[in-house]
Amino acid sequence: MSESIWKIPYKKPDSQALEQAGIPRLLAEVLASRGIVSPSQAHALYSAGAASLLDPLEILGMKEARDRVLRAIRQKEHVTVYGDYDVDGITATCLLTDYLRSCGVDCRWYIPDRNDEGYGLNSSALQKLREEGCTLVISVDCGVTATEEAVFAQSLGLDLVITDHHECKNGSIPEACAVVDPKRPDDTYKNPHLAGVGVAFKLVSACSGDQLAVLERYADLVAVGTVADVMPLTGENRYLVQKGLQKLETDPRPGFYAIMNEPGTLPRKPNAGFIGFTLAPRLNAAGRLGQTEKAEELMLTEDAEEAARLTAELGELNRQRQKIENDIWRDAQKQLRTETPTGPIVLSAEGWHQGVIGIAASRLAEQYGLPTVMISLSGENGKGSCRSCKGFNLYEALSACSEYLEGFGGHALAAGLTIRRDQIEGFRSALNRYYAEHRPEPQPDVSCDLLLCDSSLLSIENVRALDLLEPYGSANPKPVLCISDVLLLSAYGVGAQKQHLKFSVEFDGLRFDGIFFSHSKDALGLQVGDRIDLAFTPQINDYMGNVSVQLTACAMRTHCPQGLCARILEKDCSALWAAVSFRPTRNDFVSLWRRYGAELHVASSLEGVLSLCPPEMSPERFCLCLAVFSEAGLLCSDDGSVYRSRYIRQEKKADLDATEIMRILRSL
Repeated sequence: MSESIWKIPYKKPDSQALEQAGIPRLLAEVLASRGIVSPSQAHALYSAGAASLLDPLEILGMKEARDRVLRAIRQKEHVTVYGDYDVDGITATCLLTDYLRSCGVDCRWYIPDRNDEGYGLNSSALQKLREEGCTLVISVDCGVTATEEAVFAQSLGLDLVITDHHECKNGSIPEACAVVDPKRPDDTYKNPHLAGVGVAFKLVSACSGDQLAVLERYADLVAVGTVADVMPLTGENRYLVQKGLQKLETDPRPGFYAIMNEPGTLPRKPNAGFIGFTLAPRLNAAGRLGQTEKAEELMLTEDAEEAARLTAELGELNRQRQKIENDIWRDAQKQLRTETPTGPIVLSAEGWHQGVIGIAASRLAEQYGLPTVMISLSGENGKGSCRSCKGFNLYEALSACSEYLEGFGGHALAAGLTIRRDQIEGFRSALNRYYAEHRPEPQPDVSCDLLLCDSSLLSIENVRALDLLEPYGSANPKPVLCISDVLLLSAYGVGAQKQHLKFSVEFDGLRFDGIFFSHSKDALGLQVGDRIDLAFTPQINDYMGNVSVQLTACAMRTHCPQGLCARILEKDCSALWAAVSFRPTRNDFVSLWRRYGAELHVASSLEGVLSLCPPEMSPERFCLCLAVFSEAGLLCSDDGSVYRSRYIRQEKKADLDATEIMRILRSL
């Protein structure tokens, strides 16, 4: 990780008001680093509870949707819930189907085949449903862009209620009995970030009239769909997921219970990570391999034996998905073997599975930090999955290259496309040209919430207080903390193949143990005795009654002083709290002056300045000395900067201790 870019906040967060309100210091500093500086803001984040739930009828179109659904319930109509094949769509379909059936409605569900029909409403399916006697179709997690299909449904005499959470195409709204989508440009609902299952939950709540009772019944489905679709876990969404996690722990439906009781599956307590990495992949595997009905049946069943059988089948599907993914991954690596890509990756092959190439594209995009398009060819046509990298708007890029495409859709980070085989080369060149003109600025590989300079922040009490931030997820990620210039005391491999690194560091005079999963000491290029920087999340480790704080590493590197040194040379006083341990003594000033004296000429770049640092002095202390010399008038440059400054003779002796830099360092 030594070459990676780390974003470390050197400005101390203003957590005073939070601490005065009784919030533990570490939690207060994490909150303040995220812009939450008042007790009321903190309370709204982690303690709002049911008060965060908004009135479903505040969503535009909800009243019309409710009225049409209630009429279908009263008249016992034949209703179809039309969903999507991802986890959000599956959970939304299950929730609405189960509710309508509980009201005595003849309700079926329909999810299009991923490979044959693709995403969203299609006219052939609508016609088939009408021929089977369906009088009302309610879409979930899709439909807001289906303007043509809505007109076709009208021509069939088929009523359509659309519930969705995606962006509207050019702001146009399909002609339907009701269109419920908090992303509608004319909607003012305060939570535009509901998942598809969240919108379905709101519709059922509007029909029931008792939102809390509906949540009690369906919270697990709402939580799983919301987390799987990477919705922001703040405000209303946060409470929905909290309630869902509680239900998963205490009263899960048989389908979730069966998955959670597979050997080695359930954590000590279900959390958002468990949904994202355990539950969601199993449900997603069914949709990716064209067998969504297994996931839907698992969510709807009340029979424990059937749930166990379906869970086993989903587990097998997930293993098949993993094998297909790895085969595609190996094929892709062979195509890239000749050279490391420097621009967008566009790969194609005959027969790549359309439901799985998106995962492989994500892996490549993450590995190389480049936009990636993987195209499955069939005859003269191809279907592609696209994944972006940080700072690059993929949807705008595809728009600029649309002359080579038969069609495309998506958003800034992920998209899909259709293309003819003979247009791939032209598309590849066009995408590379666009990328060259819109190359994103380098993005941090490691982003830390907080730099720690005081080991007391890692007390058991402080670390336990971070649990109030759960559930973690989009817009509320798990805090990443950083300690800098600490001593690596021990490091050795653990695990069957020694694939994980167990380590300990000395920080502020105390020893802390940690674990770095899927990394080795040799790969990191570190040795015991090195001074290192460590990015980590703290956790409580309770082993045989011995409770301690363990550091779960996110990244580790040889100590890099450049970040703090740059701020010292820029005379950024807000960063001095991070430099207290490097405060120069009188002997440091004397030693440096004896070394350079009147010949001291400061370089014009950070690298040049650090090259002047004496080997016996830390770079941070050296830069502090230069900044103090500059403030005291011993060094001077045309623009007042430390850079490019030279010695200036003083008529009287400079008082270095009287400089603002030294006063601040002493006060800290």
